[in-house]
Amino acid sequence: MCRTGRSTPSPRRSSTRCRGGSPPEADDGPSSSPSGKGRHPPPYPGPVRRGLNRLVYDSSGTQQTNPGAAQSSARLGRLSVAHDLRLFSSESVTEGHPDKICDSISDAILDAMLEVDPDSRVAVETVVTTGLVHVVGEVSTRGYVEIPRIVRRRLMEIGFDSSEKGFDGTTCGVSVSIGEQSPEIADGVTESLESRSSGGDIEADDRAGAGDQGLMFGYAVRETPELMPLPIALAHRLARRLTEVRKDGTLDYLRPDGKTQVTVGYDENDIPVALDTVVISTQHNPGVTHEQLETDLRREVIDPVLAAEGLPDLDVTSLKLLINPSGSFVVGGPMGDAGLTGRKIIVDTYGGMARHGGGAFSGKDPSKVDRSAAYAMRWVAKNVVAAGLAERVEVQVAYAIGRANPVGLYVETFGTGTVDRKVIEDAIRKVFDLRPAAIIRELDLKRPIYGPTSAYGHFGRTDVDLPWERVNRTADLRAAAGL
Repeated sequence: MCRTGRSTPSPRRSSTRCRGGSPPEADDGPSSSPSGKGRHPPPYPGPVRRGLNRLVYDSSGTQQTNPGAAQSSARLGRLSVAHDLRLFSSESVTEGHPDKICDSISDAILDAMLEVDPDSRVAVETVVTTGLVHVVGEVSTRGYVEIPRIVRRRLMEIGFDSSEKGFDGTTCGVSVSIGEQSPEIADGVTESLESRSSGGDIEADDRAGAGDQGLMFGYAVRETPELMPLPIALAHRLARRLTEVRKDGTLDYLRPDGKTQVTVGYDENDIPVALDTVVISTQHNPGVTHEQLETDLRREVIDPVLAAEGLPDLDVTSLKLLINPSGSFVVGGPMGDAGLTGRKIIVDTYGGMARHGGGAFSGKDPSKVDRSAAYAMRWVAKNVVAAGLAERVEVQVAYAIGRANPVGLYVETFGTGTVDRKVIEDAIRKVFDLRPAAIIRELDLKRPIYGPTSAYGHFGRTDVDLPWERVNRTADLRAAAGL
């Protein structure tokens, strides 16, 4: 039976992570044509991989023997990735993508304000278009920062340093329209509903209210060492590598704008078993041929990422590579598309594998629960999985503006829990204090740490130390769950 990928996981479907069951019926699938515009690319002659590959290839396209494939071969048979697995895709973008430029500028301004005044209240949005940057928003701070200078410095760091690339941080226009935070919002954050109702006799963490109403999700799953969904983890690694080879001069003809997308095949037990499609679109200098781009990206970007230690073994025999499938990509960045802060919220989180409350992160100080509570819920989810309470978990928290205590907490384990869902929920309530002031204190969020999160994801980062990625409450959770 042909099964297609779903756009979002069903919260009711069990995803017990045991291997087993009969393999699907064999299906040779459609044959591939030689690569070229308008045709399907051939199977990827990629690096030799371990585990689930029944047939693997070296870089010359020659089939190699896989010593660990006998057991996997019996399970996979002659399965066709396109027809026998559910396909799930996630995308990432580089820091030179117009929307990510805006996220980066907004977070650079936030970091600068937190550095001069850790109690700064910041809500900064950025818009970029051809030759112009607009910065708008509301701020309350005791310090002063030179916003145009921050904007230009960040653009240059990203790589938009010449009009030949379509944008020059030294000569572009920068307009700033920043107002003061609403005094009514400020009052609700400074003095919570609980504080106003108690007459002053109240815990310190009950005094600060949430900066807005809203719902935030956290997610973790045993698919990668960082407990992230595999599609978004691979997409981020490819995007980061694309930027690395541009900045270190390995592929100096690349330009800052770029996107990646990864499609992974999951079996009937929600185990990622095959890599189906990788899409890379990257801005480049004029005169670069598609053949050169494809050869260089395979060697310098794709192969190193797929060969990285710690990733699950995947069948890559039917992997399709689509590199700049639209053709030439010389015009990019703000000259190609206008950008806006907060338009890549799925890239920022779990690549669509988990639900999203809708609130963006960049440019917001931690009094905004859109950001701080989403970080806290990732911290919760990651510790739940690391503690062995579930193989996969999604947690939701909700707040009312001006109120310190959450109005709701929800836990979903998708049938993978080792204890009852209610036991996990009670353990979370005992171990984690989800009042905004407590989150800010426990994760030490009044620091200038947000710049690196503005590209390549806020979660599952292996290149920077982020407090919400620490696995430091597992023993407490297990004890609270009676384990």
